[in-house]
Amino acid sequence: MRSGASGAVSRAALRRPATHGLLALGLIALGAASCGATAALAQTASPPSKAPRTQTPASSAQARAPDNPTPARDPAFVAFLEAFWPKAQAAGIDRAAYDKLLAAITPDLTLPDVVRPAKPGPAAKRKRPHYASRQAEFSKTPAQYMATQWFETLVTRGQALSEKHAATLATVEARLQVHRRILLAIWGRETAYGTYRLPHDGLRVLATQAFTGRRRAMYTREFLAALKLRAGGHASEQDLRSSWSGAIGLPQFMPSEWFTTAVDIDGDGRRNIWSSVPDALGSAANQLKQKGWKPGVSWGYEVALPDGVDCTNLGPQGMQPIRAWQARGIERTRGRRFAGSVPDEPAYLLMPAGAHGPSFLVTENFLTIKRYNPADLYALFVGHLADRIGGGAAFATPWKPIAMVSNHDIEALQRLMNRAGLPAGPADGLLGSKTRRAIGLYQKAHAMTVDCWPSAAVLAHAQARYGTRAEAAPTSGARPDAATAGKEPR
Repeated sequence: MRSGASGAVSRAALRRPATHGLLALGLIALGAASCGATAALAQTASPPSKAPRTQTPASSAQARAPDNPTPARDPAFVAFLEAFWPKAQAAGIDRAAYDKLLAAITPDLTLPDVVRPAKPGPAAKRKRPHYASRQAEFSKTPAQYMATQWFETLVTRGQALSEKHAATLATVEARLQVHRRILLAIWGRETAYGTYRLPHDGLRVLATQAFTGRRRAMYTREFLAALKLRAGGHASEQDLRSSWSGAIGLPQFMPSEWFTTAVDIDGDGRRNIWSSVPDALGSAANQLKQKGWKPGVSWGYEVALPDGVDCTNLGPQGMQPIRAWQARGIERTRGRRFAGSVPDEPAYLLMPAGAHGPSFLVTENFLTIKRYNPADLYALFVGHLADRIGGGAAFATPWKPIAMVSNHDIEALQRLMNRAGLPAGPADGLLGSKTRRAIGLYQKAHAMTVDCWPSAAVLAHAQARYGTRAEAAPTSGARPDAATAGKEPR
């Protein structure tokens, strides 16, 4: 997915990150249309007894109209397309088809993650990339991201679709060994079960990112994959409507992922992730399977922490059998037990809001969902939605009200934490477990209240001790390579 998702969110955006094989979203991909999916659900809520409406194709005129058209083509962009031709030729694309597909394409400099050129002049320089601020996974607090009204709408619709597509889900689950409710949850999170109308021309998005995005190497491959989809007759112009990160279809795949993980479940000879629910669900399952899904293992469990175990224990580096966490006094909420062989499963502590919300022990399948879209909140949303579709309860611990600082402030904190010798991951402005843990360790070292949450107070404290040299542009390491715009577990 992407994205920047999820995608919807997150499968390539940052999917995602999905968004979305390769690391994309977005995160990029899958998931990357999620913000729009939220609006779609709010506008198209239907009674619990009815399945959500089918996504309505845009008119052909709408599909042909470029997003944010510019009066004339940028000569540098035209030169880029001409320089790109040998890659397309080597991939078997005909020159006439290449020219026809790209004849009206112009760069869209309103997209996140692009480097905008400065105004002409003797000292003109490329401007710093702006953040993927439209990706909800990295711009909202956990409480905002898990918004109750929208979430409950997804639960209701998911339960109805579970019955409507029971036979398809049973077939996919038997063939690919991925739990049906996880697949429904991904579909819901990525495109609101197909009701969200993807707003961008995918070829334009991918061409722009390959031309002037901060992840040009990744998008060069995705742009080429999209051209192959169109030139090969696998996808129509309408099929390549996408999220801002270039993620496509009901499950928000990056174009290259269609070639590596899309499957034909309905038996019509086409791998149709755009309008075939069986193919879309089967393809999502196949991608999860390839990314390491373990049959019969939950994504995770809400837990209560005893005194002596705080948020500085969070993160994948602490992965160990659940029984080891039990030995430290951690148990499930509401008196529930870890049954059967569950205590033998490896898990790590996840605290998406630091000390300001629920805590979880999450398994290797949680990390597998993050390979679909690299954000903690995306994977938590999908896992919890799957549980709720199956009749599970809401979290026992409420989210407390907290403020979300800007991506630029998070980037500054990451640089400062790294400078202080507390590994916070790449200075990309995207909040993940490494950054939260580093903040908590910093707070503990300086006798501050330990909550593992970024704040203006922590930033000011760290700047006073380690300087304010945090203004450099994000590195290309932020959201490294993958099939969806950023799918590396964070």
